[in-house]
Amino acid sequence: MGQSILKRHAASLDRVATTLSVDLEEATLRGELPMDDLAEAVLRCTGCTNADGCDHWLDDHANGGAEHAPEYCRNARQLEGLRVGT
Repeated sequence: MGQSILKRHAASLDRVATTLSVDLEEATLRGELPMDDLAEAVLRCTGCTNADGCDHWLDDHANGGAEHAPEYCRNARQLEGLRVGT
């Protein structure tokens, strides 16, 4: 898997998290999101079958404040769990 693919999906994951008011770095520092789990989340994201749809969702929520991740998001459950934990 190319480095550019990993970077793209890591950035998308971070943007989705930010849109949901989840700070992945803070969650990692607090021990709520082990680094291995974060790496797995990025890998799950690379398998997304709707990356273009995710880009559109992110554009539509550019000001943040989304209540839920898109239904097709492979990391929705984990992100919403982190959101509840904050």
